[in-house]
Amino acid sequence: MSETTYNVAVVGATGAVGQKMLETLEERNFPIKELTLLSSSRSAGLKMTFKGKEYTLQEAKPESFEKIDIALFSAGGSISKQLAPEAVKRGAVVIDNTSAFRMTEGVPLVVPEVNEEDIRNHQGIIANPNCSTIQMVAALEPVRKSLGMKRVIVSTYQAVSGAGNEAADELREQSQSFLNGEELEANILPVKGDKQHYPIAFNALPQIDVFQDNGYTFEEMKMINETKKIMHAPDLSVAATCVRLPFFTSHAESVYVEVEKEGVSVEEIKQLMEEAPGITLEDDPSAQSYPTPLSAAGKRDVFVGRIRKDLDDEKGFHLWVVSDNLLKGAAWNSVQIAERLVANQWL
Repeated sequence: MSETTYNVAVVGATGAVGQKMLETLEERNFPIKELTLLSSSRSAGLKMTFKGKEYTLQEAKPESFEKIDIALFSAGGSISKQLAPEAVKRGAVVIDNTSAFRMTEGVPLVVPEVNEEDIRNHQGIIANPNCSTIQMVAALEPVRKSLGMKRVIVSTYQAVSGAGNEAADELREQSQSFLNGEELEANILPVKGDKQHYPIAFNALPQIDVFQDNGYTFEEMKMINETKKIMHAPDLSVAATCVRLPFFTSHAESVYVEVEKEGVSVEEIKQLMEEAPGITLEDDPSAQSYPTPLSAAGKRDVFVGRIRKDLDDEKGFHLWVVSDNLLKGAAWNSVQIAERLVANQWL
């Protein structure tokens, strides 16, 4: 990495992803000259520690981005829409972890293992994809690159931390209430701003984000549209069903993929996974070896297992893909983009 240092801002520093961003910047020893921690007015004045030094949170305003080189945003789409252009006006490159700009024409949507070169074309804003999309495309890219790919069908099993700290707190409270034989109170999931709320403890909710007119949720449409954009594959067939489950960290996905090449074996796909950057293969049925949300938590890689050939379609394969949604699904992918910006001098 370059010896040059950079002024870095983290917007939404107190949130689950913001905290992971700070941890990751510290672990990676990112070349920071000055760090600015930004938040809502409600959190302004609070203290946070980075590399042993105490920082005071400041309210995020347009003028907060004067002299900032790289701004990592994870404070919600409305804040990004309001402040990211202001940061860019002042010379910062924004890496945005919300859905605000993901499908905007001219804004790169980046998973470095898949489309690092797209970073080069940024015009001040680079979008970090949806967490469930990131791990899927990272796992599928070696397949697409070597074998071609014509169809993807994914069912997700997503952790509550993807809905924020409040959802995680609600799971704890509901679990205790359930075990105590008490009534379960639901105020957050499946979507805080939606009309109806359901308990997540000991339950499964087949809704993540709001429903669209076509019957799919916004989360499902994110996976469908973002996959096509990241892979530069507008004609790829993608379908998704996204489900929230009662665990705290890491998303799991059952992925069905149809390749274009004839005569592909399971061993060939396993070999591709073993050689792919950012992928760890855990696949040995004889030893019951496969990834789980608990085993993937706190790790930056995407874990792949249960690779099987479809019993009816010669070109169909099934994969089980697991990754920490707060790390590779958010904070680590954002910091990776920042590292590639610096290393390639694309600022």
